[in-house]
Amino acid sequence: MSQDDKNIHSIDNLDGSSEASSGTMEGVNELQQVLDAKSDECKALNEKYLRLAAEFDNYKRLAQRDQREQIKFGNEQILKELLPVLDNLERAIKSSKGSGSVDALTEGVELTLKQLVGALTKFGVKAVESVGLAFDPATQQAVAQVPSDTIPENHVVEEYQKGYLLQDRILRAAMVTVSTGAAN
Repeated sequence: MSQDDKNIHSIDNLDGSSEASSGTMEGVNELQQVLDAKSDECKALNEKYLRLAAEFDNYKRLAQRDQREQIKFGNEQILKELLPVLDNLERAIKSSKGSGSVDALTEGVELTLKQLVGALTKFGVKAVESVGLAFDPATQQAVAQVPSDTIPENHVVEEYQKGYLLQDRILRAAMVTVSTGAAN
């Protein structure tokens, strides 16, 4: 093969390589476009994430503020119910001072107590019955034991302080005296 033949083939090879080269350039351009599109998509998703994170922080802050408000003013309704009881106690004392009658004071205090019990009942507070019933350590606290011929063993003889339930949860245990049975 002569030198010219080799050159012809090499020129042909150059032409073929330029076609391959231009095909490679088109492929690079396509890849660059895909990369740019993915980059834009990534930026959009990042912005969306940042907005979502900011919204969540705002929500969390508002929820914490609402929780603090609830704790701060959670007793407002029950306190509004107790204010008339306070007013009636003040009226009973004022009335008893003016009239000097113990009966009027007793009647006023009894009515006020009834009103207070009604307000507590409205909010789910109820007294624990204990006198004459079997001793229940879940709702009663024994402070003394006494022998009794009339009350069976392990039953409540006397109640020093009433116990109360809030719904089904013990609010305060009753302080009671428990029978040890008949005295020997």
